[in-house]
Amino acid sequence: MRLPVDPIGGPLPGSAAERAEHAAHIAELEARLEALRAEVRAGWGDARVRRQGKLTALERIDRLVDPGTEPRFVGTLVNHGRRFKGSRRPAPGAGVYTAFARVEGRWVMVIANDNTVSAGAWWPRTPEKIQRAQTMALRLRLPVVYLVDCSGLFLPEQSRSFAGRTGAGRIFRMNSVLSDAGVPQIAGVFGDSIAGGGYMPIISDRVYMTEQSYMVIAGAALIKGAKSQHLTSIDIGGPEVHVHQSGCADVRVPDDETCIARIREDVAKLPGPAVDFYRHGVEPEPPLYDPAELPQVFPRDYRQVYDVRQVIARLVDGSLFHEFLPHVGTEVVTGYARVSGLWVGIAANVAEPRPKPGGGARPGAILYREGVARLAAFSRACDADGVPLIWLQDVAGFDIGQEAEASGLLAYGSSLIYGNSTNRAPMFTVLLRRASGAGYYAMAGLPYDPVVQLSTMLTRQSVMDGQTLAIAAFNSKLDDEFRIATTDPVERAEIERKMAETAARIEADMDPVDAASRMDTDEVVRLAELRGWLELFAEAAYQSIGYRRVKNPRIWSVHDTEVLAACGPAPERAAEAAVTAEAGPAEGGEGAPVRCPMEGVIWTRPEPGAPPFARPGDRVEPGQTVALLEVMKTFTPVAAGAGGTWLRYAVEDGEPVGGGAVVGWIEPA
Repeated sequence: MRLPVDPIGGPLPGSAAERAEHAAHIAELEARLEALRAEVRAGWGDARVRRQGKLTALERIDRLVDPGTEPRFVGTLVNHGRRFKGSRRPAPGAGVYTAFARVEGRWVMVIANDNTVSAGAWWPRTPEKIQRAQTMALRLRLPVVYLVDCSGLFLPEQSRSFAGRTGAGRIFRMNSVLSDAGVPQIAGVFGDSIAGGGYMPIISDRVYMTEQSYMVIAGAALIKGAKSQHLTSIDIGGPEVHVHQSGCADVRVPDDETCIARIREDVAKLPGPAVDFYRHGVEPEPPLYDPAELPQVFPRDYRQVYDVRQVIARLVDGSLFHEFLPHVGTEVVTGYARVSGLWVGIAANVAEPRPKPGGGARPGAILYREGVARLAAFSRACDADGVPLIWLQDVAGFDIGQEAEASGLLAYGSSLIYGNSTNRAPMFTVLLRRASGAGYYAMAGLPYDPVVQLSTMLTRQSVMDGQTLAIAAFNSKLDDEFRIATTDPVERAEIERKMAETAARIEADMDPVDAASRMDTDEVVRLAELRGWLELFAEAAYQSIGYRRVKNPRIWSVHDTEVLAACGPAPERAAEAAVTAEAGPAEGGEGAPVRCPMEGVIWTRPEPGAPPFARPGDRVEPGQTVALLEVMKTFTPVAAGAGGTWLRYAVEDGEPVGGGAVVGWIEPA
């Protein structure tokens, strides 16, 4: 049986001016990201490395990867903004590069000490970053290449990197676990390899040493201090010792260039990738709609809605998609698509309001019982069939209230979490914008061990946003309408100041750069880079064979599920029809009304102090935004259904409105 696919997405809606505004906002955010990446690449400068006649870590990586390809770094921003005792300088990237890289047509994980930063020393979080990269390689059974040039622990901060569950010693345990799982490991030693840095290459299947390199438990300075022996580190543990005497290394090479060439030759001897086999005769193709358009999709305000199908259309081959259970739980999208010619599953939140079972509408970006059940069934189907699953998160959390509790939402959420916690098929997570509360957990956030979690510069990881948290923290000082409940102007000013400070602190904590610095996300990427990352995810997930189930698409469980689903009613179809039905004529015959799709709070301006979306006499185009409807801190555009002349608003800013309420009137053209 073949899985039918249908076109998804289309040309972007809205005016060119709106799209340009969205793109300009993203460009401003991503310019900051590029500046931060440049800081990491610069390290502490290459003067010392040049004096030694060696290549920098980035130059070694550049020579290692296949010509015309770019490595995809993870953990770039680890330690950003942190300062350390004993150093006047920061530790950009924690002094180590970790990256997926294509070598001899195969994806490998590269772990390379940054020899421009304190001679490649291990700082706080360096061991955790290395272990995270090793874990990614283990999950996908990708070969690991170590480019070693490490002076050992940065000793003034040893207490923060030596002991503990993720201390430096766990790197060597991961070396052993990788070896036990049959994952090839190749090490090139290019310079210092002291203490922990000396242990790391030893368990590798192949160890190369250049003439400038050495591996020692303790360097010459320590030995001189402890035993009063005048030796150089190369005398103690150089290639003459470890290649020809101890047998701790395999091959002696003259220089960096030769070492990298030999590593490439070894990678070429490994079994070829199975990617072409699992394409089942299908050729990769780009999306029909350009991934470079992704910055135009997302509104400037993270609370405003957008069409996630337009995102998917710019990520998958041919912009073709097979939706799984499309008429159930429509607050999410689940389905199958090809990326680089390979099948993947995609699960995403829908930000727009969705039909409510039984009639009416409810806000998007929220997980309700039906959507949670749909996600759980889809996650299990992907796991059963061996399909890599990509989560596209923009979730405000689970539904709350009496109806949610009575519907057993807790139990359904637990079922989804259980499935995601026990899946064997690879999962990858992309945090598009919001990653809030338990919704972040349920949709395979980092605590649920996706192979990789990416963030964008729009991402906000939190239990709740700053304004909401400030209200919760100062609830005892507020009335039932969440207004400050005091007539004392001094007390009011103090409460306002503290609430503003709380909100600002929480907003700063949600900065994706700070999250990456803390290793709460693996990498922050540009929106236009997402397609390339998904290609990596798909190809790396199918590259190795024999370690997990991968079923032929003919016998996927989706076929059975969809046959059974077709036998029952589609309960949300009637609700959807009710939401999209045309409104009746306005009272008094005053033009054509524009109505609210559901209850909420109405706003006629994009932000306080801004001009209204439409003034009396303005020309209004079909689909143009004329108001924003706020529901649970999510803003949904209220659009004109037809073109014409704007007459007037029927509502005031901040006014609660019901579903179907008239927002204003248009005189049709």
